Amino acid sequence: MPGTRKLGRTSDHRLAMLRAMVTFLFENGRIETTVTRAKEVQPLAEKMITIAKTNQLAQKRNVMAFVTKETIAKKLFDEIAPKYEGVKGGYTRIIKTGPRRGDAAEMCIIELVDPTEKKKEEKDKK
Repeated sequence: MPGTRKLGRTSDHRLAMLRAMVTFLFENGRIETTVTRAKEVQPLAEKMITIAKTNQLAQKRNVMAFVTKETIAKKLFDEIAPKYEGVKGGYTRIIKTGPRRGDAAEMCIIELVDPTEKKKEEKDKK
């Protein structure tokens, strides 16, 4: 598992939480969470997209072992991964939104990046 943040949980609880967050990210396209959790979710989500880009049985089994819903795994292979076919990384982004009202924890939104936006930015830079 990437990173060394324990997030105040046991290892089983932490892995279950991260699996659920990655599944929810693929289901909705964006989630609002704390910055530390988002920094842990980001490499896991990007790894799942990279695995799903090669549509083979072994990769499907790897994704199904991590993503908690079968319908979301199917969506990952059929809709999400083909969008990023020509892209080599940077499938997600973290946008900080400010402190949470109750305990002042730094909040952010982690979302899937639209690959067409990236191509427009590269053309603007040239």
